[in-house]
Amino acid sequence: MSHPSQPAPASQPDPAEVSRRTLLRAGAGLALGAGVLGTTAGSASAATAASAATAATGSARANAAPRAQTAAALCDTPGDSASAQGLGSGDLGIPYFRAHDNSWGYVFGDSWRGAAQSGDYLGSPVMLAQAGFDSSGGSPIGFSWAMPTGGQAAQLFDYQHRVDNGHGFEVSRIPNDCIEFGGRTYLQYTSVAVWGPPAGYDGSLMSGVAYSDDYGVTWTDYDYHWPGDTQGTNQSPYGMWSFAGIDPDGWLYIFSKRWNGSHTNTADGGAIQLFRIRPDDFRAGNFGAQQNWAYLGGSWQWTTAAPPSFILTGNNIGEFSVKRIGSTYCMSYFDVTDYSICTRTAPRPDAPWTAPKPQIVGNAAWPPNHWGRPQLPTLYGGYIHPGSASATSLTLIASQWNGQQGQSPYRVLQYDGINP
Repeated sequence: MSHPSQPAPASQPDPAEVSRRTLLRAGAGLALGAGVLGTTAGSASAATAASAATAATGSARANAAPRAQTAAALCDTPGDSASAQGLGSGDLGIPYFRAHDNSWGYVFGDSWRGAAQSGDYLGSPVMLAQAGFDSSGGSPIGFSWAMPTGGQAAQLFDYQHRVDNGHGFEVSRIPNDCIEFGGRTYLQYTSVAVWGPPAGYDGSLMSGVAYSDDYGVTWTDYDYHWPGDTQGTNQSPYGMWSFAGIDPDGWLYIFSKRWNGSHTNTADGGAIQLFRIRPDDFRAGNFGAQQNWAYLGGSWQWTTAAPPSFILTGNNIGEFSVKRIGSTYCMSYFDVTDYSICTRTAPRPDAPWTAPKPQIVGNAAWPPNHWGRPQLPTLYGGYIHPGSASATSLTLIASQWNGQQGQSPYRVLQYDGINP
């Protein structure tokens, strides 16, 4: 159900092991019928205008041809451009704009050299890059080179899997979003301690932000990390981030939520919060300078006197993405309960959001609002491409895994022409 527009706030991988994707539920057997996410509260008066990434692709959007890509597989397919860069199979494929040279980066999670999770395990995160993105949908995404060195794909971060790297035992570091501004690239990630933790626990070790001053070749962790479940802070709302971008008002807007990469965190509740920070403070690692969007004293306001309030609650959700496309803020997320990738929009990050709309579904036969939607069994992810043609014609990057180690598919797919 939908909540009023101004509610009070709601109070690894070892290749031989089962990973988070084994826990995806498929087909009509998925439990359906829980309420959809609610809407957010409040508004802001700052003017909106095209962001740098929007301007870089504005002419392509204005003259966009009919969308052509529906479920175009970008890896785990014989002869694809990912395999030419040394990545056979991987998930997530989080897109971001590489402002320094007008190219595009795509950040993958757990990745393998061969198809269907075969060959060498590359690690996580892994990045491929593209020289030019066709926002018209006339041609699918094709990868031009791999990071971190421009040779064959390799893990970006210098850490070991299934050991204590100085913070506690961690299985893998899973990327949640990436952004570049001011000559520096930032990648937010979650360190996973347990895939598929017991009910009520999120299974994370910590969350962090790494940065690169050479556009993805070398990476440095900020000293501060947001503690997770096994560091004593279960259900931290700073587990997963999405960089909505730098608004014309000068603030960097960031949405975050509890870690639910296993899609089994029953305490997730679809709770999302919003905060903002000046880009210079973010660059300096002065994270305490953030302002929080909070319900305080009977009204919504930006404040440093209280933590952020939850602006959306409802179904459990996994991966999510928020991007400013033109003058509209667009959100997508994997609704675990509804078994679909949904979208919403808002004129401002702190304004009310539209009701969720299923766009890509695991089961198109049921419920009725899934009828006619593209079907992708065992789907998850759903990241908005910041170079999308327009706020009414998004490109989404979805993930698919069939639940069986060593079998296809384990890949990301491109969908164009999504009207949120």
